[in-house]
Amino acid sequence: MNNSQNRKIILASTSPRRKEIFEKMRLPFEVKSSDYEEDMSLFMAPTDLAKYLSLGKAQSVALDNPDSIIVAADTFVVFEGKFLGKPKSKEEAFGMLKKLCGKENDVVTGVTIIDTKTGQQTSFHEVAKVFMQNYSEEKIKNYIDTGEPMDKAGAYALQELGALLVDRIEGDFFNVMGLPLRRLAEELENFGVKVL
Repeated sequence: MNNSQNRKIILASTSPRRKEIFEKMRLPFEVKSSDYEEDMSLFMAPTDLAKYLSLGKAQSVALDNPDSIIVAADTFVVFEGKFLGKPKSKEEAFGMLKKLCGKENDVVTGVTIIDTKTGQQTSFHEVAKVFMQNYSEEKIKNYIDTGEPMDKAGAYALQELGALLVDRIEGDFFNVMGLPLRRLAEELENFGVKVL
């Protein structure tokens, strides 16, 4: 076990993508869902809001888990200063992807780590820029028909078929999936958790 203190680590997220990324660190961990209600309408800068929402998620799980290290995250897409959440309909998904066509968007992830034994905590954010291809309306419709965009912020999944709509990214690939792996591993070292 790489964790020098043999502490329990909890990922406060039920996202299968975050779980998959966390597993890459080869640390033993548990998954617990947070009952924190996200409020995307708060008037804050995107990076501050991402950290604030991740803190809320981490704190809600921390209450019932003493002597644990809690990790929580929140990710969303920002395009021309507006938040793009998960589309609620095929029409909304089409509208999002049409807007993004040939342009760039920012994927912002806020992460909070709380040590419930010592009270130590930190919140940080990472931003990755995603440059979209000039794709056709037919391609948008075909992509929506796969069902993939419906539970994804910004209506695309870079790590799946949505990669065919993306030209390139600048920043951490895993950040676009929902958890900035390299930065998270660095921050965990400050909590006595060594990954490599």
